[in-house]
Amino acid sequence: MSRLLHTGQVIVDLVMGLDTLPASGGDVLANSASFQVGGGFNVMAAARRNGLSVVYLGRHGEGRFGELARAAMQAEGIEMALAASAGKDTGLCVSLTEASTERTFISHLGAEGELSADDLARIVPRVDDYVYVSGYSLLLEGKAQPLLDWLQALPREIVVVFDPGPMVKALDSALMRALLPRIDIWTSNGPEALAFTGAADMSQALPMLNQHLQALLVVRDGPNGCWVGRGAQIEHVPGFKVQAVDSNGAGDAHAGVFIAGLANGLKPVEAARRANAAAALAVTRWGPATSPGTAEVDALVTE
Repeated sequence: MSRLLHTGQVIVDLVMGLDTLPASGGDVLANSASFQVGGGFNVMAAARRNGLSVVYLGRHGEGRFGELARAAMQAEGIEMALAASAGKDTGLCVSLTEASTERTFISHLGAEGELSADDLARIVPRVDDYVYVSGYSLLLEGKAQPLLDWLQALPREIVVVFDPGPMVKALDSALMRALLPRIDIWTSNGPEALAFTGAADMSQALPMLNQHLQALLVVRDGPNGCWVGRGAQIEHVPGFKVQAVDSNGAGDAHAGVFIAGLANGLKPVEAARRANAAAALAVTRWGPATSPGTAEVDALVTE
C-alpha cells in the first residue's frame, strides 16, 4: 500500500483575519484569531482525509506548540517517524488573511528546521511510496544537505514530489540544481512557476519548466483550475466556482488530494480534477488545514 512520506516542516499557525494589513508602523484590530497546526500538516491532512497513509519524517518540539502539532497529527492518523526533539519547541507562523483572501505570512522555525542523516535513516521507504519535499527545506542549513543526500540515494522507483513554495525563486543554488533530476512531480501555483522560470506568463513558464525537469507538472491557476501533464502533453483542467473566504491552505489541499488520487490509480487529469474540487472547497473555510475528505470531493466532482 502506498504512503506519503512528508519531509517538510509542521508548524503552528497563529491565524488572524482582518480587513486589510496596516501600513508599516500602523495598528489594526483582527476580526478573528486562533492557533492552528499548519505548514506541512496541511498537505498530510489532505492526503490522509482522502485515503492515503501518511508518515511525517520531520522533527517536532517538546513545548506547547509541539504538543499542538502532535495532537493534530494523531487526530488525523498521521504516523510520526521521530520522537519529540528535546530542548526545542515547534515553530510558529503568523498567518494574516485579508478580506480579499490575500495571505501574508511571518514564520519562525523551531525543531522542525533541522533533520539529520540518522533521523532519515529511521524509516525505510517502499517502492510505491510518494516522498514529498518542500522548497523551504532547501533553505535550512541544518536540514538541506542531509535531505538531498537521502533523496539522491532513494531507489528510482520511489516518486519524489517537489513543492517549491514562494521562497525558491530560481535555479540559483547548487542544492536546487542537484535536486532537479530527482523530481518526479512538480506541484506549485502559477506565481511560483513564473518566479522560478523568470517567464512573463504561463504560456512561457510551462515549456521552461519542461526544459529543466523530466517530471509531471501540476501548476495551479487559482479558481481557474490547474495545468497538468508532461512534455508537450500539458492540458488545462478547469476549476470549480465557489465563494472564497480564505485561500490559506488551498494549494496544500490540492497537492495532498492530487497525490492521493495518483496513489489510488487515477490518471493525472482525473487526480487533478479531484484536487481542483478539494482546493475549491478549502477556500470556503477559514484556516490552513481545511481540505475536505473523500466524500465531499466525490460530491463536488459529480455535480
